[in-house]
Parts: sequence; C-alpha cells; structure tokens
Amino acid sequence: MEDKRKHLELVQGVINRMASNSFMLKGWAVTLVAGIFALAGKDMDKLYFLVAYVPIIIFWGLDAYYLLQERLYRSLYDKVRQMDKNKIDFSLKATEQEFNSKRNCYGSCLFSRTELWFYLPLAIVCTGIIIITHI
Repeated sequence: MEDKRKHLELVQGVINRMASNSFMLKGWAVTLVAGIFALAGKDMDKLYFLVAYVPIIIFWGLDAYYLLQERLYRSLYDKVRQMDKNKIDFSLKATEQEFNSKRNCYGSCLFSRTELWFYLPLAIVCTGIIIITHI
C-alpha cells in the first residue's frame, strides 16, 4: 500500500506544478498586456495596441497545453488509484493516446470554461480600450 501512496504523491506533485504554471501564465498575460498598453499609450500608435493581442493568443495556447497536461495526469491519478497495489510501476507516462477521451484533447482545453472566461474577457477589454482610445 505504501508504493501506491508514493506513486499517487508523485502524480499529485505533477498535477500541482501544472496548476501552478497555469496560474503564473494568467498573471504574466495580464502583466504583459497592461505593459503593452502603458507603452502604447505613450506613443498612441494603433499598431502598438494591436500587439496586445499577441501575448493573449500565445498565453492562451500555452495555458491550454498545461490544462491538457493537468487533465492527463488527473486521469493517470485515477488509473493509479484504481490499480492493484501489486501492479504499481511508478510510471508517470500520461499521453493523449493512453487516456483518449473527448475531455483530454487540446481543443477541449483551449475552449474550456476556465480558459474562455479568462482570455476572452481580456481580449474584449483590449478591444474596448483600442476603440475608446482611437475614436
């Protein structure tokens, strides 16, 4: 039983790192967008404002990747949890092929509620600021 507990702790550690990375990406996205707007406000050039969409798109894609990895490791955690204690091999292999489901794919993560409810409003706020400052 101790082997199973250790294996679950290893998987849980990976899940925690993925969640932490996702949180940090969201923070960096907001920081970079705010910084771009601060620099663009000084020059008032439309092209600078449009550059604000670049970090939103890049961080949205990266965040979706980390969410996918987190979901795969949650599936691995569930598999290990149900595994017989004699079959524990301490494998941390969690691939889309092994845990193939509708939920464990990149597209599902990209358009998940947590991603949409963060990055879509950020893009809408950027659009609003661009419209307000250039009327």
